[in-house]
Amino acid sequence: MRLSASVIALSLIGLPVPAVVREPALAVRASGGWETWWRADAAPIRWSAALPAVADRVEWRQAAPGVEWGEFSLSGDGEAFRVRVIVARLDPSLLEFRLVKPADGQVFAGRWAVDDAPAEAVFAVNAGQFTDQPWGWVVQDGVERQAPGRGPLAPGVVVDGSGAVRLVSPDSLGLVQASTAFQSYPTLLAGDGEVPLPLRVDGVGVDRVHRDARLALGVQRDGKVLVAMTRFEGMGGVLANIPLGLTTPEMAAVMGALGASSAVLLDGGISSQMLIRSGSEREVWTGWRRVALGLVAVPR
Repeated sequence: MRLSASVIALSLIGLPVPAVVREPALAVRASGGWETWWRADAAPIRWSAALPAVADRVEWRQAAPGVEWGEFSLSGDGEAFRVRVIVARLDPSLLEFRLVKPADGQVFAGRWAVDDAPAEAVFAVNAGQFTDQPWGWVVQDGVERQAPGRGPLAPGVVVDGSGAVRLVSPDSLGLVQASTAFQSYPTLLAGDGEVPLPLRVDGVGVDRVHRDARLALGVQRDGKVLVAMTRFEGMGGVLANIPLGLTTPEMAAVMGALGASSAVLLDGGISSQMLIRSGSEREVWTGWRRVALGLVAVPR
């Protein structure tokens, strides 16, 4: 926790000291109990590698060639006292990523859900941010369906002709060739694991204290894609779809600790949803709201 100068002064002259607000922190469930691994008042400016205290808590399971997934539990402040993180690790050398539209043929109708993913999809997730339509840049099958949006923390998630996935800064979106692309915000990790200034300083355009169910996409240094989704784990997980959870800076820390070098939030809250298919079996985390656009991965 951090003591302000006013609190220290009051204590020195013998006047009542108001309750000290503890700086937000995150702990991960380990074999010996809860281990604190991140504090807001000592948060890294850059994540140069995965943090074993977190990354090693994921027990990876292979669902299909190129698709691994696992879970771990976090404990944070307030309503984030119990949070489950579901994380998928995807290998673009074995998978093809596509943006899909609703089955009724309407591209931007706000009617897509992971249950609509094609039978051959081994992974599916809601893509980008949206109202009734996706926000910002959309490229499907090499065709630009929607022009880039404006925003300093609004990168494009780009799949190039080779199938590699990367995050591209918003000022470069008009200069890149993409077979599949969409735009989202805000950036969680930019450059080589750097946490953007608005996630570290108040009053620079990002709400740093709002808590919600979160969904994020990142890229590791080896080119693999990480998708992490949170679910409220209080009351035994009965209320898993309640939109309670982490702040934006905390989700940036999760992605950095898992090994992402770049990352962006996707639409979370009641929109977040994910599907992982293993043969005839599937794991599904549904959302309460249908969305405008979905990202799926199919075997190459």
